[in-house]
Amino acid sequence: MSTNRNGTNARNGHIDVEALVAPAGRFRIYLGAASGVGKTCAMLDEGWRRYQRGTDVVVGWVETFGRPYTERLLRDLEVVPRLSLKTAEGETVEEMDLARVLERRPEVVLVDNLAHDCPPGAPHAHRWQDVAALLEADISVITTLDVSSIESLADAVEALTGVPVVERVPDSVVRRADQIELVDSSPEQLRRRMLHGNIYAKARIPQALTTLFRTENLAALRQLALRYVAGATEEELLTTLQSEAVDEEVTPTDERVLVGVSGAEGDEDILRHAARLSARSRAELAVLHVVNEDGSQPVSPEVLDRLRRLAAQVGGTWHQAGEVDMGRALLEFARDHQITEIVLGSSRAGRLRALASGSVLQHVLREAAGAGINVHVIARARKPASRQAPG
Repeated sequence: MSTNRNGTNARNGHIDVEALVAPAGRFRIYLGAASGVGKTCAMLDEGWRRYQRGTDVVVGWVETFGRPYTERLLRDLEVVPRLSLKTAEGETVEEMDLARVLERRPEVVLVDNLAHDCPPGAPHAHRWQDVAALLEADISVITTLDVSSIESLADAVEALTGVPVVERVPDSVVRRADQIELVDSSPEQLRRRMLHGNIYAKARIPQALTTLFRTENLAALRQLALRYVAGATEEELLTTLQSEAVDEEVTPTDERVLVGVSGAEGDEDILRHAARLSARSRAELAVLHVVNEDGSQPVSPEVLDRLRRLAAQVGGTWHQAGEVDMGRALLEFARDHQITEIVLGSSRAGRLRALASGSVLQHVLREAAGAGINVHVIARARKPASRQAPG
């Protein structure tokens, strides 16, 4: 399957994350709560250990920011020359030279910052797509990632910290990692590193300490990272027990989450909430869009395409039911697919208005309860109305 620089299928325009990341190749992620916990140092240490054991290791990309300690950790590792690109403003920027790494064909390549967005002129729009290409070439990858950059968690982190999360990685990419290792650091230690200039440039320190690097924010991000890694470790333990063929039967979770979307404002937030719910229970996620009973399509193709892409990025499957009542469609789908959790967004307007009020909602709750299905009705965030200028 051919993909363009946005990682989309050239024929239908949709991102096929599974096809990009599924091919063979060892994939290790060093995960942390925020910048400065030591992910890059851990990656370089791991690369050096493998190099000392005789493995052919190269550095595809690492940014030391001129810090002597980080530069010393490069030791004798081979660093692949970078690709120089010109911006629209005429400035020169550097990027990992994917073609040169592929030509070099090492056993292992170190690639810092999996969530990085590549500049125009690079082979791909996102570094995780570069990593996918390396894995497809049977080259093992060791990389780094902040927990806030995981797609299904990013909006919650934004709401918590007030800091936009621009660079993101699809959940299905992260879940393909053979190993996810937490690099931990206390909030107090991170703030000290920030004050000493070991994370951001001096000019950025005051703002960082009062936004993302507030103690309570760092503590919350740390818990988020711990829980994410704990879930991955539980899944790995299950796989190990199954492979050892223990006497007691070990089965994966039977949890299945269904989220209904209509194309209304706030659906992306509802979908991400459902993705977090499914990730916590290691459940399958299904996304169901229902068209109007008269068969019309009141939602723009652009909105539906955006929802489909998000569903794929958070690891969900997209489904559509036509010319039926929203509540009945959800209940029938839930029964047919052994759904255990239904997630809906409430709103005073839009396609889910009837579902979120009166007898229809009561019908869904009653029928779902009788079938042993939990229903989560999530408050839909509404954008504040714009104020008119005084006349």
